[in-house]
Amino acid sequence: MRDGFALPLRQRDSAVLVRPPNVSDRWLGRQLQATLEPVRIRLRLWDASSPWSRGTPVGEILVRDRWALLGLILNPDWSFGEMYMQGRVLVTGDLSQVVESLSRLSHPGPPSIWERLQLALTPPNYLLRARRNIHHHYDLGNDFYKLWLDSELVYTCACYPSADSTLEEAQRAKLDMVCRKLRLQPGEQVVEAGCGWGALALHMAKHYGVTVRAFNISRDQLAYARQRAAEENLSSRVAFIEDDYRNITGRCDAFVSVGMLEHVGRRRFGALAAVMRDSLKPDTGRGLLHFIGRDQPRPLNAWIRRRIFPGGYPPALGEVIADVLQPANLSVLDVENLRLHYARTLTDWRRRFEQAESTVRDRFGDAFFRAWHVYLAGSEAAFTTGWMQLYQIVFAPAAGTTVYHLRPSHPCAPAMY
Repeated sequence: MRDGFALPLRQRDSAVLVRPPNVSDRWLGRQLQATLEPVRIRLRLWDASSPWSRGTPVGEILVRDRWALLGLILNPDWSFGEMYMQGRVLVTGDLSQVVESLSRLSHPGPPSIWERLQLALTPPNYLLRARRNIHHHYDLGNDFYKLWLDSELVYTCACYPSADSTLEEAQRAKLDMVCRKLRLQPGEQVVEAGCGWGALALHMAKHYGVTVRAFNISRDQLAYARQRAAEENLSSRVAFIEDDYRNITGRCDAFVSVGMLEHVGRRRFGALAAVMRDSLKPDTGRGLLHFIGRDQPRPLNAWIRRRIFPGGYPPALGEVIADVLQPANLSVLDVENLRLHYARTLTDWRRRFEQAESTVRDRFGDAFFRAWHVYLAGSEAAFTTGWMQLYQIVFAPAAGTTVYHLRPSHPCAPAMY
């Protein structure tokens, strides 16, 4: 198994499984059930007993040992994902509905003292650390992502033109929306920081006639992107460069980053600001940032940061404006929140991932499947309930002459907002 996902039960936990819950276990179970009661989730202990006394629940959580029960009480943000991954917490019913209900137990408010301390102590994403973090998540193999992403492997929020749009249609609509927001013109030079599997870069070159330099440090993604460029005869207009965003040089007409800002880390915003300032032509340059964000600064969920997205930090909108755009002397031209479109995107991803369950389990093991399953369900819940946001910011040099009158015709359904 890769990246420590195969985590068997410890011997002491295995011993606990055969013992019925004692008086203390049942008391703790009642306390946890009281917390879960408002969102109609039934708790069961490892002997299948339950303190639930109401009507039909939306789902059940089976806790399989004493240590898992204590973890859910003392540190639920870490323990639910970890115990579910290990098979020490099981869910009966629709996992996404149960996780969404858990997310509604509390509402995003000011960050706690503990969260502020975590932010202060988070180490910077130096280049070596950044490469290791990217490898952990994106170099799982292109075949893995082909199982559940759209046909062009776009691993960012889609934009649904209508309620019955497919994932493929919604991702193409998103690519077009980005290009139109940037007002791309044939012959222009574009820099893309963090290009994934190359879908946006190829779309810009093919449909808008621009030349693109796309930067990425994931070798698996770059190999796929370069192959696609060759197959579509676009290699002369799209250069996929294996390098970090910090090493971008030269001027361009448009700078775009879709889904990379979350990997920069708040202590490296200054480096990104300098690159954006030095990249854009001072008179006609413009740019777009598309990123997962927050209403207020707070760290990413500890379990997701450890198991799925090491080094990840979704910034607050105010942080991006104050720490990235203002230091670069860039003016905000447009801000849009696509939060519910991302919830819908994650629903489509999760359903496709579930359809590929047997393949994922055979290739990576049970713990890996469970970890990614709960990660996708949890992310879906975070955007549905408002714990996470999805921002697009259009910007330009403060002294530039580029004029934006109105947002271009929007392909997304107003009902999604």
